[in-house]
Amino acid sequence: MPARRSARRTMTALAAGAAVAAAAWLGGATAVAAPGDGPVATAPGVHPGVQTRTDGAQCTANFLFTDGDATYLGQAAHCSGTGASTETDGCTSASLPLGTQVEVGGASRPGTLVYNSWLAMQDAGETDPDACAYNDLALVRLDPADAATASGVVPIFGGPRGIDTDGTRPGDVVRSYGNSELRGGVTLLSPKIGTSAGDRGHGWSHDVVTVTPGIPGDSGSAFLSPDGSALGVLSTIQFAPVPASNGVSDLAKMLGYARGHGMGGLRLVTG
Repeated sequence: MPARRSARRTMTALAAGAAVAAAAWLGGATAVAAPGDGPVATAPGVHPGVQTRTDGAQCTANFLFTDGDATYLGQAAHCSGTGASTETDGCTSASLPLGTQVEVGGASRPGTLVYNSWLAMQDAGETDPDACAYNDLALVRLDPADAATASGVVPIFGGPRGIDTDGTRPGDVVRSYGNSELRGGVTLLSPKIGTSAGDRGHGWSHDVVTVTPGIPGDSGSAFLSPDGSALGVLSTIQFAPVPASNGVSDLAKMLGYARGHGMGGLRLVTG
């Protein structure tokens, strides 16, 4: 995640609310799922939550997508950024080019970077400050051999059941699965449950507070809305409105942008 990712401060009462929500949801179990479902095991091969590595930078994949011809794994656009960690404006920040190979956890062959929202905005001369600040999606085309066995199911929680289009309200429960290498392979720390602190950027981003915030390496992780729909992509750790909260870029808006800039026909693979 960009510069704001390194912040570590005491959480406010909203964070305490996130802890209560998590405790109620987990109920002492080590594996949970979307409401009404049983525990969802982590499948082998490529799926949401695997690690990706772009020119040495480790991130976490979010959702699976297809356009009918190819299968794509989502990651954060900033995962292929080449500038300083303080360069977070997608309309001006540099990135590795399309065609860059990306190592994908669970895959037999590297994937290929075929879309990056930062590059798309720069090519389009984008000036919308909200898009520039929060449009943070890249797509990695999977090798056909890996696409054939890839799963769209989010580990532990299940879903996504579709795409969230109405954002979040403060207090809404959100769920995520991050897989930073900084956890040293302790996967029990990967599931995250928390609450929304509201939206910003005219709906382009959602502020969320989880019991433990996303850390470097979790960048790009999938976030689910209360009903199990695909809400967004982990982008930053923020100082405000809540210390150590995360900024989650809105998936519906980012997909709309991608479809209008070279990725027409792109759709989410549900779980």
